[in-house]
Amino acid sequence: MWSYKIISRQVSSPDVFEEIKLRSFSYEQIVLASENFKEEIGRGGSGRVYKGCINGGKEIAVKKLIKIVEEGESEFRNEMKIIGRIHHKNLVDLVGFCSEGSNRLLVYEFMRNGSLGNLLFRAEQRLSWSERRRIALEIMEGLHYLHDECETRIIHCDIKPHNILMDESWKAKISDFGLSKLLKTDQTRTYTVLRGTRGYTAPELHSRNNRITVKADVYSFGVMLLEIVCCRKNVDESLRDDEIVLIDWAHQCYEAGELQNLVSDQEDVNIEEFENLVKIGLWCVECELNLRPTMKQVIWMMEGIVPPHQNMLTHPTSTNQEKST
Repeated sequence: MWSYKIISRQVSSPDVFEEIKLRSFSYEQIVLASENFKEEIGRGGSGRVYKGCINGGKEIAVKKLIKIVEEGESEFRNEMKIIGRIHHKNLVDLVGFCSEGSNRLLVYEFMRNGSLGNLLFRAEQRLSWSERRRIALEIMEGLHYLHDECETRIIHCDIKPHNILMDESWKAKISDFGLSKLLKTDQTRTYTVLRGTRGYTAPELHSRNNRITVKADVYSFGVMLLEIVCCRKNVDESLRDDEIVLIDWAHQCYEAGELQNLVSDQEDVNIEEFENLVKIGLWCVECELNLRPTMKQVIWMMEGIVPPHQNMLTHPTSTNQEKST
């Protein structure tokens, strides 16, 4: 039988664990649960993810940080501080952790249906329009929670399809907070080294000061939204030259009043909904961050509460310099 303790106040490191209630696993328990890290189900810059099982059958995902000591410890503490205090239907739940010796591991709920990236770009059968629209809304709601409804506002810093996971009910949940930045209630920005994934990072993050606000997530979401809507990668060099970079191609179609050209010949979509989501995506990837919407405004547009912004799309961002995703 599994045993665990509740971390509540001033246990191990007060600045990390205070008022966070999570399971504390021993390294031996994690090894047994994952059968000595037998089945790798994912990997990223900060660690590898393995499938495991606890409590007589409950499936889990174990993230084993692989960066040595300093960076690994920083990533670990960051995830602990953030995910341990937030709960939302469209965010992956953190079940517990292991901090034993040099081992730093995080235990998450298991997301049975993999990543949105695999569904969009690798699946044999394309997601239907209604499914893609629902998934887009679920991601919007998760980001809105992070940006506006948490006690401590959170910038994710690495929004992309492979960081959106699908549960057993095909509900979309935002994962991988290893690069996240926290904002105090009186802050609107923070500073960081350039992070994220090429093709999804906002242009302001390439400046020397690397100022970062929630609008960086909005930009990344805009890139991903266009991928969801058009069911293709942001950069696809197999296409005609003017279609290679999706943001540029979508903006050309918008300027020409021909957004229907973005629809696949084989697909039946609600063209009004389709065009509305393309406009939202293009608004989100404005080069000037102050021109981008908030996630709350994005949801309002998605649900038809407000019409598309009249002054949107004045400064489209070209991603020709980032033809690698």
